[in-house]
Formats: sequence, C-alpha cells, structure tokens
Amino acid sequence: MLTCCAALLGISAIQAREEVQTETRTDRATPETPETPETPDTPILRSTSDSLKVWTLDECLRYALENNIQLRQSRNDYLSGLEDTKEAKAAMLPSLTASTTQGFTNYPSTNVTDRNTYTGTYGLNAGLTLYEGGRLRTTVQQQQLQNRIDELSVAESENDIRIAIVQAYLQALYAAEAVEVASNTAEVSRAQRDRAEELWKAGSISRVDFAQLESQLASDRYQVTMARTSLDNYRLQLKQLLELDITEEMNLAAPAIQESEVLSTLPAKAAIYATALEAMPEIKRGELAIESAELGIRQAQAGFYPSVSLTAGIGTGHMSNGGYESGSQIWNRFNENVGLTLSIPIFSNRKNRTAVNKARLEAENSRLTWQDLQKTLLREVESAYLDAVSAQSQYLAATEKERYARESFDLTQEQFNLGVKNTVELITAQNEWASARQEVLQAKYMALLNIELLNIYQGLNTTTIN
Repeated sequence: MLTCCAALLGISAIQAREEVQTETRTDRATPETPETPETPDTPILRSTSDSLKVWTLDECLRYALENNIQLRQSRNDYLSGLEDTKEAKAAMLPSLTASTTQGFTNYPSTNVTDRNTYTGTYGLNAGLTLYEGGRLRTTVQQQQLQNRIDELSVAESENDIRIAIVQAYLQALYAAEAVEVASNTAEVSRAQRDRAEELWKAGSISRVDFAQLESQLASDRYQVTMARTSLDNYRLQLKQLLELDITEEMNLAAPAIQESEVLSTLPAKAAIYATALEAMPEIKRGELAIESAELGIRQAQAGFYPSVSLTAGIGTGHMSNGGYESGSQIWNRFNENVGLTLSIPIFSNRKNRTAVNKARLEAENSRLTWQDLQKTLLREVESAYLDAVSAQSQYLAATEKERYARESFDLTQEQFNLGVKNTVELITAQNEWASARQEVLQAKYMALLNIELLNIYQGLNTTTIN
C-alpha cells in the first residue's frame, strides 16, 4: 500500500526569503523599472465549462482504473488463473487419445520372397484416475482459492492506483494555489515598488529603501517562476500516472473546496481500523492464502496414499504380405482391453515427508504474513488519522495566523506610506503574511489528502473533491 502522506510537506512553491541586507548607496540616478507581466502561458486551473478537456479527480480515477497497464496485466493474470482452474477440474475427467502408427520394414536377405513389409496399427485409449489420495480434488480447491486471491490482488492494485492518483492530484492542486499565492504576493510587491518610486522621486524615502523594494519584487517574481515549475512537475507526474500521450494536456478542473470538507468530522480511529480490516483486499487475501496453504499440506500428504487408475482401449492393425486382405486383417486383429492399476508408495527417498514439512512451514509463513498485513494496515490507518487530525488543527491555527498577518501587513503598509515604518519592517510584514498563507495551503491539502486516504481504507470509492 502506498503511503506518502508527508509528500505535501515537501512542496514549497514559495521558498523562505532571506533577510534583506541594507546597502548604503549614494547614487540617486533614475532606476530602471522593467514591467514584466507575470501572466502564465496557460491557465493553471480550468473550470468545467471550458471547451478544452479538463480532469476532475473522479475522471482521473476512472481513466486510470480502465487504462493503467499494470492493472490490466493484473486482470490478465486473474483470467489466466481461471484457465488453470478449468484445467484442474478437467483432470478429474477421463482422458481419451487416438493413435496410429504406419511402418515400413526392409528384409535384405536373399531368402525372402518380398523384402518390403508395410504395417499399420490403430488404437483408441481412455484413462481415468479413480483415487490419488485426494490430490486432484485438493488441487481444484486450491486453484479456486487462488482465483479469489488473484481477484483480491486486482482490487489491491486498484487501491494502490487510487492512492497514487489522489496524492498526485492534490499535490497539483496545492501547487496551483501556491502559484496564485506567489503571483498575488508579487503583484503586491510590484505595487509597493511603484509607490516607493514615487516617494523616492519626491524625496520621501532614500535610494536604499527603494532598492530594497526592487529586490523584494525580483525575489517574488522568482518565487512565481519556481512555483510554476513545481506545478508543471506535479501535472507531469499525474499525466504519467494516467499514461496519457505526449500530445495530451493535463488541465485540472478547479474544485470548489469548502472549509467544511477540510474540517469534516472523522469517525473514531478504532472504527476506521475495524472497517478497514473488512474492506481492504490485502487482509482478505492474507486469510485466503492461509486456507490455500492448509490445502497444500493435504496435497503433500496425498503422496503417502496409494493411487488407483483405470485404463481401457481398442485397437487393430494390418501388415502387407500376409494371407489376408487389409480389410480382413483389420477385423481379425481388432482387440479390446481394460486394466486397473494400483500404485502403492513404499519408499520415495523422503520426498513425501519433505513435501509435507515444507507445506506446513509455508502455512506458518502465510499466518505470519497475514498478521504483518494487519499490523501494516494499522500503522497506515493510525498515521493517516493522526495526520488528518493534526492538519485540521494546523489549518484552524494557520487561518487565524493568516488573518492577523494580513491585518499587520495592511497596517504596516499604511504606516510606510505615511513615513512611519521603514522598508525592512514593510518587507518583514509582507513575508510573514506570505508565509502564513503558505501554511494555510499546506494544512488544507494535508487534511484533504489524509481524509481521502481514510476513505480509501474504509472501502469508499467516492471522493469528496469534485
């Protein structure tokens, strides 16, 4: 099972800014103020009403479940197992074979009248295993269990794909909002730079203060570029998971995520785990593996028992240079036979005993594997649950922090325009506000990701993000 809930913590579209070093400058020449538009080449997110193809999370999941190559291979393995089951059942039925042999014999001796003889034999033979210590019936039962295990393996692969798609999709959404935050911050910095230019020309601020705001704008524009690069990378990852063609564009729909979805009430952790034990296919697969291993013991023990098989057949033949015509020979040589074979194992060089002991060890390993699957699922559920609860708490705290940081920035900006605050204080307030917005995004998508993971663990195939 894929669990990379902490992946979003590594996304940082807006990196931490370094402290602005104050440089004393005396040059008061008119500065260059290039206006570089920061509009993206393509929209970051598209609404579902756009004419171009957009991908919602549900559409990504449906497409991946239908077209993923590994999943299709897993389904083919399941179908191959069904063929093996049919073959195991057919082994309990009689076998029937037809055979014919045509021969030519040369006699080099000079004492024979005709040196060449042509012979032909024709036969129809049937065989049926009456008893083999229960080996055939056990093989059928074991193969049927394997079919159910293969079917659960397909479901497990589907869950792995769901988790990978959900993670990549939410990372892309996170990166898209991070681009918006970075662009808004850069726009604020541009307005500050323009305002500072007017103040500098009017002699209200120094060239050093103006240079600091220009440096801040350049840094914010750089952060926008980095955020867009991060977004492109996550969209590429999602595109690769969907195995889209190189000409396909990965345009994401803009979901309307409500705060209630981020702060949705979670079931009790114990209840989630109990549901997961019933819903997750790998747990049931582990149980069936134990049953299959127990049948393997019975199959190995069958080697100590005798086997009984029944054979029957009819045949005829002909030979040239005889006293009869071929048609008469075929009738005269026509024969019927029936036989009953009893095979009793006496000494098999310890092969049977070794097979039984190894089958018992395999059964014990299956039990240990099943226990390990349960413990692994428990760790995953607990981790996702604690991360979800923590992210919800962080979201509430970050939202409040962002509100106060915004108020502080607005007040600092007003005081800067009045000449009460300097540029360092203004830039510090702006950076704190941008950092607070980033923390809100991080907590928001961490909560959404872990809520979606908990839904998958509970066997819920519907998503809360539309």
